[in-house]
Amino acid sequence: MESCFSTTISSSSSSSSSPFSIFSIQGSSSNVGRKFSKSCMHPQLLSCQLPKPFLQLNGRPKYRLNQRRSAYLSSATYKDPISAEKQGWDLGRIFKTLYFFNGPPSPAKIVEFIIEKLSGSSPEESEKKMGTSDYVLVVGATGGVGRRVVNNLRKKGLPVKALVRNEEKARKMLGPDIELIVGDITKESTLVAQYFKGVKKVINAASVIIGPKEGDTPDRAKYSQGVKFFEPEIKGDSPEMVEYIGMKNLINAVKESVGLRTGKLLFGFEDQLSKELDWGALDDVVMGGVSESTFQIDRTGGEGGKPTGLFKGIVSTANNGGFTSIRTKGDGRRYKLIVRTSTDWDTVGYTASFDTIGGRWQSIRLPFSSLRPVFRAQTVSDAPPFNPSNVVSFQLMFSKFEYDGKLNPTFVEGPFELPLSTIKAYIKDPITPRFVHVSSAGVTRPDRPGIDLSKQPPAVRLNKELDFVLTFKLKGEDLIRESGIPYTIVRPCALTEEPAGADLVFDQGDNITGKISREEIALICIAALESPYACDKTFEVKSVVPFSEPFTVDPENPPPEKDYNIYFQTLKDGITGKESLEQSAIAV
Repeated sequence: MESCFSTTISSSSSSSSSPFSIFSIQGSSSNVGRKFSKSCMHPQLLSCQLPKPFLQLNGRPKYRLNQRRSAYLSSATYKDPISAEKQGWDLGRIFKTLYFFNGPPSPAKIVEFIIEKLSGSSPEESEKKMGTSDYVLVVGATGGVGRRVVNNLRKKGLPVKALVRNEEKARKMLGPDIELIVGDITKESTLVAQYFKGVKKVINAASVIIGPKEGDTPDRAKYSQGVKFFEPEIKGDSPEMVEYIGMKNLINAVKESVGLRTGKLLFGFEDQLSKELDWGALDDVVMGGVSESTFQIDRTGGEGGKPTGLFKGIVSTANNGGFTSIRTKGDGRRYKLIVRTSTDWDTVGYTASFDTIGGRWQSIRLPFSSLRPVFRAQTVSDAPPFNPSNVVSFQLMFSKFEYDGKLNPTFVEGPFELPLSTIKAYIKDPITPRFVHVSSAGVTRPDRPGIDLSKQPPAVRLNKELDFVLTFKLKGEDLIRESGIPYTIVRPCALTEEPAGADLVFDQGDNITGKISREEIALICIAALESPYACDKTFEVKSVVPFSEPFTVDPENPPPEKDYNIYFQTLKDGITGKESLEQSAIAV
């Protein structure tokens, strides 16, 4: 899951760095030493035109400057101090604010707020219990490897969803209580993004079906022996549809949910991507204050003349106010600043602050672990732990208040502005694989020069006759490697129904032959999900037992469980077996 923000800003303040684990914010600020805590965003595309300032009544501001009245949110530098004389509440702005954020709070909340305002008492805050929704999706869950993956994940108590084509078959095989997504990776229209909400990791065991030409028994006994023992043919969809087009559809369906190594763009402009949000102002008008703010898109105000967001306004302590912020409507995605996990109007916000440096663009990473639960500027010691799966909105805020009665040491009244270049969500460190794919040994060999095909497995020798099955498996692998999703690609040698437990050989470069248990492959895939050593690695694997010798396990004396990390630690980056193909192409 994501766990940190990174922000790039240009400002006049002191900097502080902190570890990160999911989100990224990038932007800029013009106030010396000002500290910002966050405010609310809702990823929704806007018009390319500059938006009008939110919550402006008749084009007139409701604060006054000494000697002269300022234009609303002018970008000019303000030198006159703001008058702190008492002014009336601006009810129009109050109700505009309330209705922008899904309407006003309930009457009970309003009464509660007024009582607190008069008496200084604070109501008891309740939060819903936060549960996990970090599912592992198993694709091809009714196949020989897939069903074993499902069973072993459930034994570990991990939440599982299975992507299957045949619901009835899946229920009979996996049990009536399994969570299913009924779809077909070869049919993009069946992979609705909503179905994959909460999916954080994927094990893909889907594969083109290869069976004996002469047919098989109802329990697929010949198939279970391994491809060596029968003359094979493709059954059902072609290798191109399953291994390549199906892979492309699957990656597109899950990449928003599982996350990319480079982060997920939530707001801003990056390369050819852009994401704009529907912003609304949440200023101290709701408390009787007169501060005002807006959020604009400046098409040339960012780094190198690129577009940037601009959070700007006037902050005043008149009428006992003292904060101004921008807030957006949440849509359930995972964002941060003051992060809210409830759609209630007045509730706990999980809060962090960051310092900015004057006139300099910064990348600031804010970890979820640094978020403190806060309710009306007071730390809530018994609040539930922050759960990024439940985020509904966040806020960007400039305030004179810190937490628990402390003041922001950088606060001064007057104009401020914070250009905000991008907001991104990042995967938690250390990064582990989010997409584990079961491919096949031999995928680079059909076109490898100088290879002795007589010593290769049938799939290599018959690649053309089998509709280029290994060629399209390699193309599918390449899609994973190019996707930006942290991955592991497992290439088993010939699969058997033997038990797990034999000693193993892990290799890279696509050279080995042999056999390996489907149960062992399932265990390797599950272990890879938790291992940073397996991240972005491609490898082949077999057992040390020769093909001619059966492998059995004594139930009374089973082999010890393996620490697969010992094998993963031997793997190197960038080795796929394609190196020999590329070298031969250069030589030609």
